[in-house]
Amino acid sequence: MLSQLTIRNFAVVKSLDIEFHNGMTAITGETGAGKSIALDALSLCLGSRADANWVRPGQEKAEITAVFTLKTDSPAFHWLRANEFDTDDDCLLRRVVQRDGRSKAWINGTPVPLSQQKSLAPLLVNIHGQHEHQLLLKEEHQLNLLDSYARHQHLLTDVQENYRNWASIEKQYQSYQQQKEELEAQRQLLEYQVNELNEFSLADGEFEELENKHKRLSNSKVLLEAGVFALNALYEGEHNNASSLVQSAGQRLAEAAEMDNALSPIHQLLQQAKVHIEEAALELRQYQDDLELDPGELQQVEERLSAAIHLAKKHQISGSELSQQHQKLINELNNLEQAGEDASKLNEERQQARKTYRKSAQKLSASREQAAAELSQKISHSMHQLSMPHGRFVIQVEHDATARANRYGTDQVDFLVTTNPGQPIQALNKVASGGELSRISLAIQVMTATQKTVPTMMFDEIDVGVSGPTAAIVGSMLQALGKTSQVICVTHLPQVAAKAHQQLQVSKRTDGAETETAVVALSKQQRVTELARLLGGDKVTDMAKANARELLAS
Repeated sequence: MLSQLTIRNFAVVKSLDIEFHNGMTAITGETGAGKSIALDALSLCLGSRADANWVRPGQEKAEITAVFTLKTDSPAFHWLRANEFDTDDDCLLRRVVQRDGRSKAWINGTPVPLSQQKSLAPLLVNIHGQHEHQLLLKEEHQLNLLDSYARHQHLLTDVQENYRNWASIEKQYQSYQQQKEELEAQRQLLEYQVNELNEFSLADGEFEELENKHKRLSNSKVLLEAGVFALNALYEGEHNNASSLVQSAGQRLAEAAEMDNALSPIHQLLQQAKVHIEEAALELRQYQDDLELDPGELQQVEERLSAAIHLAKKHQISGSELSQQHQKLINELNNLEQAGEDASKLNEERQQARKTYRKSAQKLSASREQAAAELSQKISHSMHQLSMPHGRFVIQVEHDATARANRYGTDQVDFLVTTNPGQPIQALNKVASGGELSRISLAIQVMTATQKTVPTMMFDEIDVGVSGPTAAIVGSMLQALGKTSQVICVTHLPQVAAKAHQQLQVSKRTDGAETETAVVALSKQQRVTELARLLGGDKVTDMAKANARELLAS
């Protein structure tokens, strides 16, 4: 609950320290005194937009501090712990607005971004404004009111999570579908290229082998002539071949080495040279035997090499890269085919996500229908109490399992009403007058407030357009609500104020140079005087005081 509100240099307020208590608190005062100043200040402390005009003239800054007493099992207490704020049983919010419009925010003494204050605010206070009946005509607000009353946040969370999952998968699927024709054309091209290369079947390293073989076969005559010449020069020539010359030289050195041992190493080298010459001659004979002048084989090699070069040009690569290109295209084709399989799997996931979402939306709809029937009955009963004896209120929930999905489900929620006998039930904006709409709005706010877990509820002149016996009933409703929650109500009606457990009076005074607003807690006798003023105007009579005492006694 809100236990204290401190206001410094805010609008016409110079300095205020207001203590609040459990139950129902009524805030009253003359027109123009600034009865809503506490609500405006608190709204700023709860994260509303800052305005330089809020700073009191002549001052550099406005400062608001709100202290809330929390229960350890309250959502606000758990929020503070989850966000690692130091806390015991109190939550202290502070907001400072500079003259230039800039502002700063704190939670329990820790500077925070405004978004964090806004996140905590709904767990502390729920504010109902005097213009809330205008929001009542909006479909989104009607849906929010019903969901708030139903208290099925877990169902809403399921629908939202399932919607996000379905939307994500749907986005991937649609992206694939948009590229499907392009990917199919790419797959067909790859399939043609791979089949062509499969048919040619060039092995790894084969292109280099073909080049070497073509060079050898196309130059076989030259190679044969070179081999014959070398063999004759080395071994088979009739005159002065290398083998016979080395042999002759070796024999002469062998004889000479007997006379000088220094020639022995040279003789050994010649002997080795003779062996190498004979081995070379043997290899040359074998090479000549293997070297065939086969024009048919040369033609085959030329044709395959030419085909390989042609394929390489088509792919804009060298012939030596053709085998690697073949494998690369195979991999790309496999990836595309896998993408097609993934798309099929994605479509299955998409269908499953759709079913999961529809199922969760159906559960949410069933809960809404149950809550709508219960809330419709309660609001109808409240309308009867609020001087609409023939009023009937119906919350209509229409579920469309084929409707376009969104994160709130697929329900159409409409608030329908009839206020007079024989009048058909229709949408609020077609039936209710301004006064009736205000009373219906009041009934809805009170009924939905009973379902909220927020410890403090503030009502800013929501009893506008209400008077007489109806006002007393409004007061009783708020008083009953104050038994389970803290209720702070700004009102101009004595019948409502009299039902409060405590009453604050707002007054405005001026010395001709400055204007200042004050808020004081009233004693029982002071309440009699204030209620008498509300009953009879500025002139407080004994009869008005007697009426005031009667109101308080009731």
